[in-house]
Amino acid sequence: MHILDAVLIAQALLGAFDNLWHHEWAARLPHRRGARRELALHAGREALYGALFLGLAWWSWHGTLALAVAAVLAVEVVITLTDFLEEDRTRQLPPFERWLHTVLTVSYGLFLGLMGPRLIEWWQQPTALAPAGRGLVSWVFTAMAVAVWAWSLRNALAVRRLGREAEALREESALPPAPRHASAVLITGATGFVGQALVRRLRAQGRRLIVLSRDPKQARLQFGTDIAVVGSLDEIAAETRIEAFVHLAGARVLGRPWTRARRGELMESRTRLTEQLHRLARRLERPPAVLVAASAVGFYGAPESGVVCDERSPAQRGVFQSDLCAAIEHEAMRMETVGMRVVRLRFGVILGREDGAYPMQALAARFGLAARLGDGRQPVPWIHRDDAVGFIDWALRRPDLRGAVNAVAPDLCDQAAFSTALAASFGRRAWMRVPAAPLRALAGEMSTLLLDGQRVVPRIALASAYPYRFATLAAALRDLASHPDAPVRMRPSDEGRTADDAASM
Repeated sequence: MHILDAVLIAQALLGAFDNLWHHEWAARLPHRRGARRELALHAGREALYGALFLGLAWWSWHGTLALAVAAVLAVEVVITLTDFLEEDRTRQLPPFERWLHTVLTVSYGLFLGLMGPRLIEWWQQPTALAPAGRGLVSWVFTAMAVAVWAWSLRNALAVRRLGREAEALREESALPPAPRHASAVLITGATGFVGQALVRRLRAQGRRLIVLSRDPKQARLQFGTDIAVVGSLDEIAAETRIEAFVHLAGARVLGRPWTRARRGELMESRTRLTEQLHRLARRLERPPAVLVAASAVGFYGAPESGVVCDERSPAQRGVFQSDLCAAIEHEAMRMETVGMRVVRLRFGVILGREDGAYPMQALAARFGLAARLGDGRQPVPWIHRDDAVGFIDWALRRPDLRGAVNAVAPDLCDQAAFSTALAASFGRRAWMRVPAAPLRALAGEMSTLLLDGQRVVPRIALASAYPYRFATLAAALRDLASHPDAPVRMRPSDEGRTADDAASM
């Protein structure tokens, strides 16, 4: 393999890692309206990379055709420099992403240095597109071209969807802003899957909102100018009138293995911020009336088959997901010492088109690949995102509601029935089986999220007549399967009908 080919392959692999790790996993750019221009730049650059990979895989570009290759390389440089400026304008890059971008820049500079003499050599020959296949290297380049073009298309579709969401946001912004003297609702995790929908709902109600974000630049672009965004709770003055805290923030639970370091990160991402909210509540001249905190049905651990859990059921000490939820709720309950009403919402699997557990499962089901995991008898407590947001709003409005509340739908099902219903919503069958042993071997204790469930009943919600919008699984899946690309628009009239990653446990 020529060193030029090796450098280009290394560049592609580093770029793919940057896309997956930083853009997709950490920053979740396809779900952020403020990242629309950055995604458009990425889509254009990836389309050019695909053309470069395929063009160099099988041909030599002689004579004036060498100018076409040089033009692609030059446009790549311009797009990359523009992308650097856009990133600095719209979001805060973590140190590792900046380091990786530096490595990619050096790598691309090395590639240009090696490619220059070859372009000069091609330029000096008669104009022709000469076959130059190189066996395995050519096929590797072809595979990379297909992958990069697919990612370019995916980003282009995300740009189109975010454009429609931006249009919906402009319509929402036309509503009269909340009075500046009105009490505010402070939301953590507002840029997350549930948080975005909650912001839309509360904004439509005319509430004044304050959003805490690790990336204030991106949050301001995402929510517009009528919502206050802070990067630290210390920025909030003591005289600020805040009527409620809604705490949804937390690192994603399902993903990287639960190593000791990862467990510490998951625990700290939830409990540390709750401690900061506690300090803020004590510092404010008038503490908020209520804290609504996202917990999860993982509080009940992995109970034995047939055990039914309601809000009175205990935690299962020694099971990490239970210990994590118990720690979250313990910190939340400390707010009661400053006179706040505390509602701990134990969410089931939250189903929504934009993120969470549903999109990947739905994609598999569309292609007839819905699968039973293990024996399929593990319970799946679930809730539609509209009702997840509805539970939060309900908890804010009900002064008599406090303590733990199971935020799940009353339609209980096991994983096999869920998979069958999901496939049926797309006119497919769930015929695949995935044995439990490989999943447990690969994911370790994290596999409990997939293979061990909790049979949870929403005792308090049913007793208090919470108005479910989607009480049955069939209705929820039917809604999610229809118009999958339509932006979600919340209306003031939705009140009473309808968490971040913390709710995925």
